[in-house]
Amino acid sequence: MKPDAPAEPRNFFQDVHEVVRLVPPGRVTSYGAIAHYLGARHGARTVGYAMMAAHTADQYVPAHRVLNRLGHLTGRLHYATPFAMQEALEAEGIRVEEDRVVDFAKLFWDPSVELA
Repeated sequence: MKPDAPAEPRNFFQDVHEVVRLVPPGRVTSYGAIAHYLGARHGARTVGYAMMAAHTADQYVPAHRVLNRLGHLTGRLHYATPFAMQEALEAEGIRVEEDRVVDFAKLFWDPSVELA
């Protein structure tokens, strides 16, 4: 009898990208909420690194829906233009003023609640 093959190790960036793909259009989440959901309570910065690498993923990752805990578009400088992130959010009906999502709390999508 062959021993079971060891499970392939999980890739944190891939896990982050999978969660971000579940954020519905017109909703937003935060780096910290994703980190918490994935069991990395203090991993918000690493989620940010995963968002910077989203363009390398096999499938589209709507990284524009991931903001900081206050609703600020902190990732906007990693887009082709400084306004591309805002434009993507506005195309989904999300209002942005001074690099911050208006009604952030109302639009917030918490994976720990939504995917429980």
